[in-house]
Amino acid sequence: MQTHLGHVKIMSKEEQEQLKTKYYNEAIRYMNNAKDVLQKAGKENGRYKDPKYVKMACGTAYNAVLLALNGWLLLKGVERKKGRKSIEYYCSEIAKIDKKLLATLDDVYHTLHLDGYYDGVTNVKVIQIGFEEAYVIINKLKPA
Repeated sequence: MQTHLGHVKIMSKEEQEQLKTKYYNEAIRYMNNAKDVLQKAGKENGRYKDPKYVKMACGTAYNAVLLALNGWLLLKGVERKKGRKSIEYYCSEIAKIDKKLLATLDDVYHTLHLDGYYDGVTNVKVIQIGFEEAYVIINKLKPA
C-alpha cells in the first residue's frame, strides 16, 4: 500500500521489489537487444566495421540506462515527471541523492549517447566500457 508524506510515496518492501523487477527486467531486455545489434557490426583491428549497428546498439543501451534510472528515481521517492526528460533532469535529480551514480551517468551519456550514438565511434574498447558502465547503473535496480 502506498501512503503519502508530503509528495513522497512510501512503498512496502514487496512494492519496491516489484518495481525493481519490472524496471530491471526491461532494462536487461534492452541491453540484450543492444548486444545482439552490436554483434551485427562485426570487428576488425579493434574497431567495429559497421557504424550503423554501433549507433543502433549504443542508442538502445542508453535507453536501457534511462529506463533503469526512471525506476531507481521512483524507488528514491522522486515524483515521475510528465513528458520527455532531458539529461539535465536526470543529472539534477541524481545529484541530490548519489554523486557516484551521477559520475557513472556522465560516463554513460558521453560514451554511449554522444560518442557511440551521435558520433559513431567504432572503437571496441570505448563501446565496451560504455556497456559496462550501463550495467553498473542497471544493477542498482537488481532485485533481491
